[in-house]
Amino acid sequence: MSNQRIFGIVLLVVGVVLFIMGMNASDSVADKVSETFTGRFTDKTTWLIIGGLGAALLGLLLTFFRNGKN
Repeated sequence: MSNQRIFGIVLLVVGVVLFIMGMNASDSVADKVSETFTGRFTDKTTWLIIGGLGAALLGLLLTFFRNGKN
């Protein structure tokens, strides 16, 4: 297994964990109050969700697509 694929799997797992943390944080009291008054989540929750999705997507790309070398 190549280093790229291992790094991709690790990044995928980290991304999924960050996304789950962000979704759990969106159910917190602070986020509910923020969403009530501003119509959006707190910055921390938003960055956890966006960062998790980005890391998971990059992990998928690194895991399933080769860089051209055998």
